Amino acid sequence: MADRLEITADLIDYVCQHGTRESASLKRLRHHTQILPDADMRVPQEQGQLLYFLIKALNAKRVMELGVFTGYSTLWMASALPDDGRVVAIDKRNNWQELAETHWQEAGVRHKIDFRIGRAQGVMQDMLNEGEGSSFDLIFVDADKKSYTAYYELALKLLRTGGIMVFDNMLRLGDVIDPEIKDPAVDDIRALNARLRDDDRVVISMLPFSDGLTLALKAA
Repeated sequence: MADRLEITADLIDYVCQHGTRESASLKRLRHHTQILPDADMRVPQEQGQLLYFLIKALNAKRVMELGVFTGYSTLWMASALPDDGRVVAIDKRNNWQELAETHWQEAGVRHKIDFRIGRAQGVMQDMLNEGEGSSFDLIFVDADKKSYTAYYELALKLLRTGGIMVFDNMLRLGDVIDPEIKDPAVDDIRALNARLRDDDRVVISMLPFSDGLTLALKAA
């Protein structure tokens, strides 16, 4: 069957009800996040479940997240890690840190989260300078969209062979296919989409999922 299914809000609700296992702590944090003015920055429930799945499939122990917001996706990932696993969670602001910390503590995963405030490129470069190259199993990128191509090159160096990068918002609400839109964030995402397509250092899967999600497995 080659027909493409139209994804409606009702279908997404069905997916969330039957295809995710959202804990009570995750649900509370999602509800607290949804009332914020910037609630649209939150990772959707079904995407959190995918990140959880990938971490389990990789037997991951070291994970990085660029862009934390209220820590909902961080909580999904930390919950998937073993007790000695770590998420290096990087955000340029600490506006929502108290909300995030409260729910991480409540869920019993705070000890798995290394929360760092700063510009992602600088933090990533510092880690490379400190000899942490090829040491991460999964890197989730959901930060400054104008810097995605820069994050990609740094993430490739930090990721182990066989590790996976996950890029969010790769369709940019459909703006990537509109030639009339001239925007630095959209331009950078278009550039990264083209680079990923042609880069034999990675194996890719671009999913028309949420706002577009691309998985890139480091092949060599």
